[in-house]
Amino acid sequence: MSLIGQSVTVIGAGVAGLAVARALALRGASVTVLEQADAIREVGAGLQVSPNGASVLRALGLWDQLQAASTRADAVELIDGLSGGVVTRLPVGRLRPAQGYHFLHRADLIGLLLQGAVDAGVTLRLLQRVDAVDLSGPRPIIQIGDDRIESPLVIGADGLHSRLRLALNGPEQPFFTQQVAWRALIPCEAGAAPVAEVHMGPGRHLVSYPLRGGTLRNIVAVEERQKWAEESWSLRDDPMDLRLAFAEFSPRARGWLDQVEDPWLWGLFRHKVAQHWYRATPHGAAAILGDAAHPTLPFLAQGSSMGLEDAWVLAQALASHDTPAAGLAAWQAARQPRCTRIVAAATANARAYHLRGPLRSLAHTGLRLIGGIAPGAMLGRYDWLYDHDVTVG
Repeated sequence: MSLIGQSVTVIGAGVAGLAVARALALRGASVTVLEQADAIREVGAGLQVSPNGASVLRALGLWDQLQAASTRADAVELIDGLSGGVVTRLPVGRLRPAQGYHFLHRADLIGLLLQGAVDAGVTLRLLQRVDAVDLSGPRPIIQIGDDRIESPLVIGADGLHSRLRLALNGPEQPFFTQQVAWRALIPCEAGAAPVAEVHMGPGRHLVSYPLRGGTLRNIVAVEERQKWAEESWSLRDDPMDLRLAFAEFSPRARGWLDQVEDPWLWGLFRHKVAQHWYRATPHGAAAILGDAAHPTLPFLAQGSSMGLEDAWVLAQALASHDTPAAGLAAWQAARQPRCTRIVAAATANARAYHLRGPLRSLAHTGLRLIGGIAPGAMLGRYDWLYDHDVTVG
């Protein structure tokens, strides 16, 4: 169908929401983004955009902005967290070098997507906290306090606690993984290599890499534990709890944690990939994407790239089919199997990072042998992920 003049309301000004807003606006749609915050602030910490996500930013015309905001990665190193020795090295810098593997601050990615959306003509409305989405009538209705907004096409990019996902799929109970994660930013040492280090230990691991031209170091640390923690990005924790959890790690990792002053803490919950991603009537349609459709654990660094992929495929599907119903059906059929596979792979990585006892030693020995004999073999296992380009074809 032609998107020229098509009115679209996007809920959420995160990565997926702003990306789909620009993608639709570039195809002629009249897009409004509703964001609950009172401003788009510098929040969050580091994230990774792998080649499959970078190809979308290039197709959206935001390549120069990505280059300016990000650090190009050379490698991901798996490290024995206790000894500090390198177990194996994955040369991600060799992956599709025309696209690259990037480290950047979440706020910088949001900033370039926001500017891209505004430049494409998207309208941003702040302080729009959505209470519910009503799909019982011919067109979706968004409830914001006492206001009711009717829109012919609503896209929910409203994250883990999506109101539109609830309307499409009903209530669900996520599963606490008995893992918690801390995130923090510290000053980065001079001359730090553009490498993501994954320090693996029994029941825990720590990931770190440089940001913003090597001025900052991003830290995400994960521990298995029984004590429940809320699934929230707004909780603070005592830095001593973080240091104690990694007290047996190498001096390099402990030195980073000694600099952390005010870490964020959140509980890691496993959510099902949504069964229903859209609903369409002859007069209106609604769809979810990104974390609203397929929340993932952070152990494959694919949350942002999946959201970018979703945005491109959704806009393209709507533009290339005669009706919203046909476009959305094709979009879910294309995306659901891939996203389900990525979510499962991320869950498996958590188990691999946290091995204990003889199994841990055996696994590390095997990784060292494979890395020595066939350096590209480990990375080749992820060709299905990184070589996928949704903008081609």
